[in-house]
Amino acid sequence: MKKTVSVICAAMMLMASMSGCAENQTSAVSTDETAPTGNMIETAAYTPKHSLSNPKADVNAQKVYDYICDNFGTYMLSCQQESTWMSSPDYEMEIIEEATGKLPAMRGLDFMNGDFNGVVERSKAWHEKGGLVTICWHTGINGKGYTESLGDEPDFEKLLTPGTAEYNAMIENWDKAANALAELRDAGIPVLWRPFHEFDGGWFWWGKGGGDNFIKLWQMMYDRYTNEFGLTNLIWVLGYSGEVKDGWYPGDDYCDIIGSDTYDNSTNKLPWLKLKAMDTGKPMAFHECGNVPSVEKFEADEDLWSWFMIWHTDFVVNQDKENLSAVYNSEKVITLDELPKELFE
Repeated sequence: MKKTVSVICAAMMLMASMSGCAENQTSAVSTDETAPTGNMIETAAYTPKHSLSNPKADVNAQKVYDYICDNFGTYMLSCQQESTWMSSPDYEMEIIEEATGKLPAMRGLDFMNGDFNGVVERSKAWHEKGGLVTICWHTGINGKGYTESLGDEPDFEKLLTPGTAEYNAMIENWDKAANALAELRDAGIPVLWRPFHEFDGGWFWWGKGGGDNFIKLWQMMYDRYTNEFGLTNLIWVLGYSGEVKDGWYPGDDYCDIIGSDTYDNSTNKLPWLKLKAMDTGKPMAFHECGNVPSVEKFEADEDLWSWFMIWHTDFVVNQDKENLSAVYNSEKVITLDELPKELFE
């Protein structure tokens, strides 16, 4: 068995109050008495090691975050994005298992085209297998999928003003996703939530208004989901493009993990250096890639991300299967069978 770092910790020493993996949190996880707790673990049973941005984060989310923080820079979680339109909902997982004899530690899902019920059901099933879940969302301003996420032209002044028709329609769409995430919360399932991905690239509508408008948009969703919906199960993943531009960071209090993606078949080294230079103290993720490089290349570039996630369909089909098997069977890569059971108790 690779990785033996425990996710249960003893009493921690008091440190300065700032979010992220760089800090230890001394108080036990607490939850709002009015917030639904679902199947959450009793709060008295766990003392967090690292601070999530949401001080009311539930124990399930906190344990996963501690696990990621403890392993960042030493081990990488394997992750695979699913598709929903091929021969099986597990199309990509079956390819991975056939090529490697393993399954990914984390499954990537997408609320695209309003697939809220489907994502919830597949997330529950993956959690039952002992796996982690990350969810992104290709959506237009008011709904639908990939085409709208690229084609919509936002009026940010109206979108960001409560009470306008544009704001109300966007919020109605957001609340559909929030309700789905709440169902996962009530089932005791933590979610690595990655909304508005590749925002600094400018090709999706949420990035078309520049950094200032994006920051307002991100903070608006964070506040609504955290304070109004009580989504204590979310670990907020801020997903830059491969450029990692300045002026787009919403603040330490509004995210838990920062990341970047690229499809150039590299280890994503330059974005790693840019993210590291931001000095947030947060773990960093390679949240989308095409062909996954060898573990030896990650080690040589000194950029062992929290996880790498191969994109769906052709991207997994066209992997070098010999390299893919070597990656999944590496001592540096965590697969489904190697996740500690304590994360799911």
